[in-house]
Amino acid sequence: MNYRIFVEKKAIFDVESPKIFDEIKEILPHIKSVKVYNIYDIFGLEDQHFNSVVNSIFVDPVTDILHLRNPVTACALATEFLPGQYDQRADSAQQCISILTNAENVLVRSGKLIEIKGIEAEALPPIKKLLINKVESREKDLSRLEIPAQIPPKAVPVYKGFTDFSTQALHDFYKEHRFAFGLDDLEFIQAYFKTEQRDPTETELKVLDTYWSDHCRHTTFETRLTDIRFEGEFKETLEAIFNDYLEKRKILKREHKPISLMDLATVCARYFHKTGKLENLVLSDEINACTIQIEVEYDGKKQPWYLLFKNETHNHPTEIEPFGGASTCLGGAIRDPLSGRSFVYQAMRLSGAADVLEPIEDTLPGKLPQKTISKHAAQGYSSYGNQIGLATTMVNEIYDEAYKAKRMEVGFVVGAVPNDWVRREPPQNGDCVIILGGATGRDGVGGATGSSKEQDETSIHSLSTEVQKGNAVEERKIQRLFRKPQVTRLIKKSNDFGAGGVSVAIGEIADSLEINLDILPLKYQGLNGTELAISESQERMAVVVSPQDKEAFIQCCEAENIHAVQVATVTDSGRMQIFWKGEKIVDLSRSFLDTNGCEKSQKVLVNHLKKVSYAEKSFTKDNFLQALRDKNVASQKGLMEMFDASVGATTVAMPLGGKHQLTPMEGSVQTLPVEGAKDIQTVSLASWGFDVETSTMNSLVGAAYAVVESVAKIVAMGGDYRKIRLSFQEYFEKLGDRSDKWGKPLASLLGAYNAQVNLELAAIGGKDSMSGTYLDLHVPPTLISFACADGLKKNIVSPEFKKSGNRLYFYQHQALENALPNYEELKRVYDFIHQEIKKGNIVSVKTLKDGGLAVALAKMSFGNHLGAEVFADTKNILEKNLASLVIETTVNIENNLFKEIGEIKKSKSLIINGLEFCIDDLLQAWTDTFSRLFPTEERQAERITFEGKLEGISKVPIEIISHKIANPKVFIPLFPGTNCEYETLNAFYKEGAEVSSLPFINLSKSKINESLEAWVREIDRAQILTFAGGFSAGDEPDGSAKFMVNVLKNDKIRSAVQRLLDRDGLILGICNGFQALVKSGLLPYGEIRDLDADSPTLTFNAIGRHISQMVHVKVLSDHSPWLQGTKGQFFTIPISHGEGRFYAPLETLEVLYKNAQIATQYVDLEGQVAHGMPFNPNASLFGVEGITSKSGKIYGRMGHPERFAEGLMKNIPGANYHNIFKKGVDYFRN
Repeated sequence: MNYRIFVEKKAIFDVESPKIFDEIKEILPHIKSVKVYNIYDIFGLEDQHFNSVVNSIFVDPVTDILHLRNPVTACALATEFLPGQYDQRADSAQQCISILTNAENVLVRSGKLIEIKGIEAEALPPIKKLLINKVESREKDLSRLEIPAQIPPKAVPVYKGFTDFSTQALHDFYKEHRFAFGLDDLEFIQAYFKTEQRDPTETELKVLDTYWSDHCRHTTFETRLTDIRFEGEFKETLEAIFNDYLEKRKILKREHKPISLMDLATVCARYFHKTGKLENLVLSDEINACTIQIEVEYDGKKQPWYLLFKNETHNHPTEIEPFGGASTCLGGAIRDPLSGRSFVYQAMRLSGAADVLEPIEDTLPGKLPQKTISKHAAQGYSSYGNQIGLATTMVNEIYDEAYKAKRMEVGFVVGAVPNDWVRREPPQNGDCVIILGGATGRDGVGGATGSSKEQDETSIHSLSTEVQKGNAVEERKIQRLFRKPQVTRLIKKSNDFGAGGVSVAIGEIADSLEINLDILPLKYQGLNGTELAISESQERMAVVVSPQDKEAFIQCCEAENIHAVQVATVTDSGRMQIFWKGEKIVDLSRSFLDTNGCEKSQKVLVNHLKKVSYAEKSFTKDNFLQALRDKNVASQKGLMEMFDASVGATTVAMPLGGKHQLTPMEGSVQTLPVEGAKDIQTVSLASWGFDVETSTMNSLVGAAYAVVESVAKIVAMGGDYRKIRLSFQEYFEKLGDRSDKWGKPLASLLGAYNAQVNLELAAIGGKDSMSGTYLDLHVPPTLISFACADGLKKNIVSPEFKKSGNRLYFYQHQALENALPNYEELKRVYDFIHQEIKKGNIVSVKTLKDGGLAVALAKMSFGNHLGAEVFADTKNILEKNLASLVIETTVNIENNLFKEIGEIKKSKSLIINGLEFCIDDLLQAWTDTFSRLFPTEERQAERITFEGKLEGISKVPIEIISHKIANPKVFIPLFPGTNCEYETLNAFYKEGAEVSSLPFINLSKSKINESLEAWVREIDRAQILTFAGGFSAGDEPDGSAKFMVNVLKNDKIRSAVQRLLDRDGLILGICNGFQALVKSGLLPYGEIRDLDADSPTLTFNAIGRHISQMVHVKVLSDHSPWLQGTKGQFFTIPISHGEGRFYAPLETLEVLYKNAQIATQYVDLEGQVAHGMPFNPNASLFGVEGITSKSGKIYGRMGHPERFAEGLMKNIPGANYHNIFKKGVDYFRN
């Protein structure tokens, strides 16, 4: 039977309705209220299962109200995703239903019903425009409850007569089909098919359009540059750099190769590799990511590893569908190093926007509002990263009006793998090509070609199939799979599925292929051969294995809950052939495919460079405060906290440092992800450099300083600049055939080339995006330099002031006469800083940028609220001063490049050249700019205050049974979405426990039953059952841990858990695991049971978003083996969650308190219970961070002690290890 239900959040738990109210009120100030209901259409559910499904999956009795009919009487709007778009909420609901009912054919569709009081129906159009992005969603028709009928796919057409088209007919055909390649390419294709003596299929032309797109083949960057001319004030400088480039080509014997942007971008890497200055570069036939060889030091030994890093953009998709575009930006970035068999553990995000504070009515036609793009893109990227379990420790958004032409969305990731885990061999005739991961759908068709086109005012309405919603849970499974050496050693070659789908991912993997599309796993029926061939996928991988390894590899995939099938065979035909429904729909020669279309040529004129000068401002209080409010200076704390910064237990420095967590870090630093290691010394450092103001004035100088900035930040964190390897991100307007437009990227690359040559550092990879145009608007000339290096944990420093009495020194960089950096001086500065950091003499370093020295000092002061008295003999203390540095030292230093400018003081004020500024006033200005767009405090109305004082805590002793087990067994069940298992396993492993884990496999009904039986066996063998953190089934539908709870309520699992408790076993749940314990009844009741309206719950954070930060926690009660002997102790640990707000009715809370079940609480810096942000990040009632069962044997908490180890979170004073794992293990050793 089919059902439609409406679910309402009780007012006290409703954080979504007030947010939408605020959005609508901005355009319709007179509205009175907004109420949001979730809609679920459920198809094919048997009647006897309805009540159990609704109460177990869709409705939380504590937080929700169920409506079986439309509850709305006022004006309302219903929305739903477009058909074919991935709906994580519906997908997770379907998976939960299959667990609960054993039914495999139930379908779910989700939507929203938004009731708006205070308006009439005629006021709805602007609300629809605001809330419905037609690229991803549509208005829902509530009068219908039916599944649209599947239309059988039509045969792939042959374009009859194509080879005989006249010039005019070919031109008309080109315009009709809106190809991304050029008309000359179509003429080239026509000539090819004449030699083939046949007409092409639709699929062949679409495949070529995709394969040869700028996105896939860097067509713009590979264009031959001719008649290159330089004009203007910088002509002499440009010619000197260009001539040096030509000399390098001669040394490399590349004079016969075309001069191109690509050649210029890669020549330094070629040169330094040839001259022995790039010896750790790893070269292979696979196009995965930048790869270098490093030595990883851990547990007293050293091991050779590959370090991989990659930057990726999704500018076009994020512009038209921000959430999906940004999420798949990260997903795509991850897959590149992942296909190189590495585990990706570190990320940065850099974005570019216009004025995100402008009124919505100022939005350009055919565009989404800037604030909408910015907010939803942040939600998309963070949602994906948080679910997959990727520490994102550097997040910045750049603001410039030129990004109104098109959004910039850039992700940067780092991965690593031991050398001997990687096998690379050329595919051989007969080898198997296996596709693994997600299924294919219509979403993503045209993603590559769309990203290669400029945007116009119709784009948002016509590109609905090009942007996918990512499925991070699926990609996490591939991450786990590729972290097994027994798997990676089976793989000869690997390629990720991104833009272009099968035709590119498999098409690139071998020269000769037979591909069978009939075997592809599908999201739904009805796709034709062309769609199957080119649909992008975010969570798929193609691998080549030998025939004898095929079954073993597929079995390994299934053991990780991954669907894998062979879809292609390597042949020796010299052709890529694709079959669908018995027909050959693609048959292209490899030699033709690899031409990448016609060779392009273009004249270039560089005449746009202006003299670099910045507005001068006198140093006054008003100007200083205004500088701190500038959008490119102001605090982005509310944005940064949305991204999980501590997952993986590798984070050496949190994004914001100091005891107040306010001083931004210079970059990202993580230890290498060595499984099972107790002490990892090697770290990877990453940073970015780019100044939009400088680059807009002068792209030559801007690019040079982008490189310098990225290098300086690595040095500022304690890295050795000589070990840095670079990767560039170029983002420019659509160049067309205007020579002066081509001059912008050429000048940028010459600037970057100049920096590489002089610093003797090379860019070993990069990504170009050349479609930043909207009508007559163009993005600023953008060349971002990403820097990556390995180093040692002990050398890492952070920029917040450390201690009163320490000295401050200033290195003021003076550019050369041609405005380029003084590289020789900078190298001496970088070497000096690195050596002094190693000696312990330099304890903080800050680079200068917007706001100059004054802003740098302010940011350094915020973290620990330490002031300073400074006298700086500089022309303008607020001047940008690129490449300059401030350092804090514990001793006097003697170096004529540095000038002592002052001393750190205990007082909460900055005194600069005699002017005194209260740090609180500076902070107010710095944090105010984005306080509404990205808030850092929940509304007071959202804060549930606790009145009264609880008294009479129970003194019931813990019942301790002597076990005498030297190595107790710990079982960690892995649900789809679990992402903290490695650090949790390692925490127990360090204490000598025997630890095991098993993924839950739900590929089929039989696999579900096998998983249940396997988990029962593991639980029966264990002394400790631990539920690790993560996002089980993406925390859907509309609430955390529902998948986990439905598994726990299975009769077999329920009985096994009870047997564990009966034999005095322990249970631990962290974050998502805590949510599962509460929502299954194990906490606080000590048994798996149904809940009622008076039960405690964990619900959405009061601020309505994910929060990642460090918190201070006090042990209120140690009435538990997990906490024995720690009562009254304080710990500073990481948290990262979206649903951590503990709530219970007062009567329930009193019972928990008196039973000593309230175990741990959030406290402020004075140790007092915190009731709201920032110290109680989710506004938990009574500051509850963790509770226990009455016996104390079950403990759940939101904080992540497993993510801390010695030497991590170095920029957080007092960060320490709450070793509950040792307590749990020791309980069984007594």
